[in-house]
Amino acid sequence: MAATVVMVHGAWHGAWCFDRVLPLLHGAGVDAVAIDLPGHGDDAGDLTDLHGDAQRVAAVLDGLDGEVVLLGHSYGGAVITEAGSHPSVRELIYLAALLPDEGQSCMTAAGEAMAKASASSEPPTDTSADASKVPFAIEGELSRLTEEGARAQFMNDCDEDTTRWMLSRLGPQPMSNLAQVPNEISWRSKPSTYAVCTLDLAVPVPMQRVFASNCTRTVDLNAGHSVFASRPDVLADLLIQHVRALV
Repeated sequence: MAATVVMVHGAWHGAWCFDRVLPLLHGAGVDAVAIDLPGHGDDAGDLTDLHGDAQRVAAVLDGLDGEVVLLGHSYGGAVITEAGSHPSVRELIYLAALLPDEGQSCMTAAGEAMAKASASSEPPTDTSADASKVPFAIEGELSRLTEEGARAQFMNDCDEDTTRWMLSRLGPQPMSNLAQVPNEISWRSKPSTYAVCTLDLAVPVPMQRVFASNCTRTVDLNAGHSVFASRPDVLADLLIQHVRALV
């Protein structure tokens, strides 16, 4: 039995962000599902913390037969870092994702990765000045992407129709999740691939390169942070190759 691809979205998003990828996978004969983390997308329940998000993923994995290729995008990288310890997970794929290590939250992992990238002797990858701007607004314990920030950093290579579709679906995100430390660091025991989005202005490419150095292998995708929307074919091809390689 071929592995099932399970996709976990990032902050402010939902399973809907993979809507253009799923038909391509199914059309190639690859079993795939996208998960709504609690309170996101079409899930009408309450928002949860990082551990609750990981528990949602584990519950989905419990209901699947066979092996799984588990993908996490952006904040979803922290979720799969914890949930990826599930015995069905054969491989982890970090898509322009945060990749915390022992004792690190998303925030501390990002800060330490950027500091390491800045200290590197290699010339940093050029990114727009927009990447230094905070793309979200704080509303109490929650945050929301601003339209300006989302357009500049998350959707910089998306066409206008795609951008409007995504803007209409974005939701709130608890900021506290980004300050929590995963209970498990699954990439230390499971094979992993880091997919660097080379046009990304949300998770800067130099930061991605540092995270990628912790993974088993690295691939480059010529796309921005929302590759699932701007270049769904590229992401689908990557996942199809991984699943077929496991057979």
